[in-house]
Amino acid sequence: MDDGAIAKRGWYSRGYLPHRDDVELIQFITFRLYDSVPQALLESWKQDLGHLPRDERERRMRSAILKYIDSGAGQCFLRDERVAQIVQDALLFFHGERYYLLEWVIMPNHVHLIVDLHEDRALDEVVQSWKSFTAKEANKMLRRSGQFWYREYYDRWIRDEAHYNRVVNYIAFNPVKAKLAIRAEEWRWSSKHEEP
Repeated sequence: MDDGAIAKRGWYSRGYLPHRDDVELIQFITFRLYDSVPQALLESWKQDLGHLPRDERERRMRSAILKYIDSGAGQCFLRDERVAQIVQDALLFFHGERYYLLEWVIMPNHVHLIVDLHEDRALDEVVQSWKSFTAKEANKMLRRSGQFWYREYYDRWIRDEAHYNRVVNYIAFNPVKAKLAIRAEEWRWSSKHEEP
């Protein structure tokens, strides 16, 4: 890989959402199961928000999707502990080698994490490797075939320490907010669970 390729990448799109990939960016990532938000609902939101400027429209869409997925919609394959374990193991497999996972949580139908990539890794390649491997293994485990993850993922670069602290808090308390745990430390599929 060309050493300057990642540093020069900047903003790009894979067809749907804008992404930003540069060295020294810490990223907040969310990826979700394919059926966690019905397509008809997404289209309705897009239509309702179509009159807004792009940045505001994207912010409101992201907010609506995050709120909706926290309700536990879809088949929630990640509720199955065997599948959650596959995802957790995949996330942690190259931790310290290709990237640093700073915070993470696996919810019944989505994953949130904060990642600091090594200079020679592209964000979309890392996310795709997680999704590809886990989809294959989970489908095998569940004796199913077909789409597992939604095609796109959401990324937001961490702008400063205050933003970082807000995102860490959001990730840690996501299971509590979704009424899956009383305290963040109780949720097994989380970086907080690992803490003493």
